[in-house]
Amino acid sequence: MHFFSVPSTIQGLFPACTWRKKCTEKIIYLTFDDGPHPVITPWVIEQLKAYQAHATFFCVGENVARYPAVCSLLLLNGHRLANHTMHHIKGWKTPNSKYFLDVDACEKALEQVISVNASDLEDQKSQKKRLFRPPYGQITPSQIRHLAKLGYEIVQWSDLSCDYDRDLVIEKSLHALTKNIKPGNIVVFHDSEKAFEQMKQILPSYLSVAHAKGYQFKTL
Repeated sequence: MHFFSVPSTIQGLFPACTWRKKCTEKIIYLTFDDGPHPVITPWVIEQLKAYQAHATFFCVGENVARYPAVCSLLLLNGHRLANHTMHHIKGWKTPNSKYFLDVDACEKALEQVISVNASDLEDQKSQKKRLFRPPYGQITPSQIRHLAKLGYEIVQWSDLSCDYDRDLVIEKSLHALTKNIKPGNIVVFHDSEKAFEQMKQILPSYLSVAHAKGYQFKTL
C-alpha cells in the first residue's frame, strides 16, 4: 500500500515539523531527496527549467562531498540545498549523539559548497536558512527539540510520489498527486538511481498538469 498523502492525524502528532506551507497563492514546493547524482540531478534541473520551476534538494552529505559540481549547478540554477544527514541514517534507530553528528557533518558539507558559490548566488540569504528532512521521515521528539534549538526547520511533506518503489503503478501515483494539488503543498520526489525510472514517468506529467492549473514552483 502507498500513502501518497499524509493524513492530518499524522501531521498533528508532530506539530513542530513543517508538513505544508500556509499560503493562498498557487504555489507548490517541490522537494527532491537523496541526491545529488551526476546524471539524474542534471536531468531534473532540465525538467524544472521548462516551467521556470525552483525546488529544494534535501541532499545526503556524502553525495555532496562526492559531487560538488552538481551542487554548484543546482545553486546556479536557483535551487535550494538542504540537509538530509551525511549517511542517510534512520532517526528511530540511531542514538541521538551519533544522529546529531551526522546532521552536523552534512551541514558542513553543504556550507562548503555554498561558500564556494556565494559570489554567484542572487539570493544568498535564503541559502543560509537551515532546513532538515529526516531520512524516511523518521525522527523522535527529542531529536526535533534539539535540532529546532540549533535553528533547523524540520520539513516533512504533504504529498509523496513513492517513486522509490520499482513496482509502483505510475498511473496511481500521478493520479493521486494531481488530484491533491493545493496551494502550499510540499511534494517529494527522489533524484536517486532507485527512483529514476519511476520519476522519469511521473515528474514531467506532474509539472505539466500543475502548470496548466496556474501553479508556480518555489523553494522552501
